Amino acid sequence: MSAQLIFCQSDNDGPELGLPGDNLDLYAVMTLFQKSKTIEEFEKNLNLEKTGINNLDLNLDKKVDFIKVITKKNGNSFTFILQVAVNKNENQDVAVILVDKDKNGKVKMQIVGDELLYGKDYVIEPVSKSSPAKTANPAYAGDDPVQSSPAVTAVVVETVPIVQYVYSPAYVPYYPPYYYGFYPPYFAAFTVLAVGIYRHNHYYHHHGYHGGHYHGGNNVYINNRNSFNNYNNNKMRSNTVRDNSANNRYNNNRGNSRPSAGNTNRAGNTSAAGRTRQSASPSAGTSNLNRGSSSGSNFNRGGGSSSRPSAGQMGGGSRGSFGGGGGFGGGGGRRR
Repeated sequence: MSAQLIFCQSDNDGPELGLPGDNLDLYAVMTLFQKSKTIEEFEKNLNLEKTGINNLDLNLDKKVDFIKVITKKNGNSFTFILQVAVNKNENQDVAVILVDKDKNGKVKMQIVGDELLYGKDYVIEPVSKSSPAKTANPAYAGDDPVQSSPAVTAVVVETVPIVQYVYSPAYVPYYPPYYYGFYPPYFAAFTVLAVGIYRHNHYYHHHGYHGGHYHGGNNVYINNRNSFNNYNNNKMRSNTVRDNSANNRYNNNRGNSRPSAGNTNRAGNTSAAGRTRQSASPSAGTSNLNRGSSSGSNFNRGGGSSSRPSAGQMGGGSRGSFGGGGGFGGGGGRRR
């Protein structure tokens, strides 16, 4: 079924979902994905504190969780799974990015949020047709009042860096070796922001996309239902996340909806003296990344318990816009 293009964001912040997904803005994720030059680069920038995109804390330890990106390929269809290791035995899929090329070379791209984190039918895709800016007329109160909205520039999906990469001869599949307690050296657990401040920092990403749950619904359909169904048959669900959601435990970082002056940035650059790193490579017994087919999907990982640095160990700086750059080397990692 072809995608039906609908809602565009017209309000700066839009409504909160009241779900864990409020702490990972999928519009910002989609923007970062399109700008990335490799999948590994996307994973790295998604988890850097300075980009400010990841604010998820699914295990409620008050630290942001590492999100790894798992790639599945079937012909000209790619499935990129964003996944969090909630503990040593449970993984939770956060969202999935679907990229498909048809026989005419046209590429379609969508991101679908997991229902547990974003609610049902949370599908976002880039705008494929430009629209001019609109200005509200306060004197008009008819059946179809115009809300103020900026001009929207269409995205030619075939030209974005990540699409050109995955469909090029230079494409090399990326398999993240990370699991609970074992993360890349660049990742340092940082403190979760209040959701109101986090959302305020990312509202500008919402222009240029269709979908989400704005206006109370979403009529953007999934382009490749076969790929999505195959993904659903093997998706990871965490009983811990399900229990936390059922008991409304993910609303603890919902403070003021607007940040005060000078309070919109999280401390960014961590102090090298404030933490100890241990470089290590995952052993054969602990780096198995095979995904089970059951939606209950508990599986064991090797290694002992892990500890995260306290908030007092974090340094100054700010979270700003993300940059481009080339691919990143995949060697090494660290336990915490």
